[in-house]
Amino acid sequence: MYFRRALHFVFKVGNRTETTTFFRDVLGMKFLRHEEFEEGCKAACNGPYDGKWSKSMVGYGPEDNHFVVELTYNYGIGNYKLGNDFMGITVHSKEIIHRARHFNYPVTEDGDNKVVRSPDGYRFTIVEEDTQGDPVKKVTLASSDLHKSVDYWHKLLGMKLYFQDDKRAILGYSDDQCQLELYDIGTNVDHATAFGRIAFSCPREELPEIEEKVKDAGQKILTPLISLDTPGKATVEVVILADPDGHEICFVGDEAFRELSQVDPKADDHLDQAIAADKSVEWFAKHGLTKGAA
Repeated sequence: MYFRRALHFVFKVGNRTETTTFFRDVLGMKFLRHEEFEEGCKAACNGPYDGKWSKSMVGYGPEDNHFVVELTYNYGIGNYKLGNDFMGITVHSKEIIHRARHFNYPVTEDGDNKVVRSPDGYRFTIVEEDTQGDPVKKVTLASSDLHKSVDYWHKLLGMKLYFQDDKRAILGYSDDQCQLELYDIGTNVDHATAFGRIAFSCPREELPEIEEKVKDAGQKILTPLISLDTPGKATVEVVILADPDGHEICFVGDEAFRELSQVDPKADDHLDQAIAADKSVEWFAKHGLTKGAA
């Protein structure tokens, strides 16, 4: 039996080497699979770029039962501008802050919790306590109108509403999954060029229904139902949406995604080999250029 579940959040990264060190050595995550592509994704998984790129999945356990991070790296882009759209991923761990200080990563305070940021500036809120199950507990996204956002995610996309007050709401598809927190920032949401994407799976048969329901509601469909190929792996079907604030949302057919997302025991080797073979910085320098800023 397949149900809707939270899968991952997509980050664009400019320095793959430093990012890999951060996720491995500071957050303590494991790389689960790594894939290289010669041209841009048909569903713009790597953003609006047509060139060579890579995708690395990293988390605390298999994608079947953990919320993970997807790192997309465009070979020709050196950095991305952050907006106010992404407000953080919350992780429960007693070890992360110790590791951050050991590797001289800045740690800031946020009330009772602490915050570390990836080399590209993406925020991770650390709750220093042990936890059962997946340490990744929630993703926080900005909202310009909380009631409108809740209507979209709760009524249109069918998420359970766990909590709501004047400033924030917490939703999810299951009590034991990573949850979505929407936070009203009182102004327009700016995605800049670093904008990410949150992904969920559902039974494949629900994909056309989701697309039709969103269309009938007059909401945005960024990519109508489409098949995406990964060399040597399963083909998955996805539909890409945007909520009222422009947050990108991917729904993927669960059956094929479970096949695609099996842990590759050689993921670290594949990633390390790709990093070692990456001569993009040298190429730009040779031609008197530097990597572009998105």
